[in-house]
Amino acid sequence: MKLKSFERRRFVRIDVPLEVTVKVGGHLEKGITKNVSPVGLRFETSKKLEEDKSIKVTLRLPSAANPVTFSARIVWQNKKNLEDKAPYDVGVEIENIEDRDKNVFLKYLCDLFYNSTYKVK
Repeated sequence: MKLKSFERRRFVRIDVPLEVTVKVGGHLEKGITKNVSPVGLRFETSKKLEEDKSIKVTLRLPSAANPVTFSARIVWQNKKNLEDKAPYDVGVEIENIEDRDKNVFLKYLCDLFYNSTYKVK
């Protein structure tokens, strides 16, 4: 008998590389997104971040005049390989986003979903 696996994700994710900057305490770390969804994103960064910590995220969208900012919680992270300088994949969940930024971000995602060749998961 084969058991079915269930997807835990509530929203689709779109593989798209976007410039992201996270502020943890007084430290800024830059990275590139691997995928985005309406409730979070996955990005690559050169340094390990503290899990379950709230961070400030600035996301540069190519279609927006100003970057989108929001607070997020680090949900998970994994080192990509065992090399000393290997990057980390980090998954964050959006905690708080202002209405203006939310509208810009969701419009960008809708445009990607309907008008692009980016991979949707």
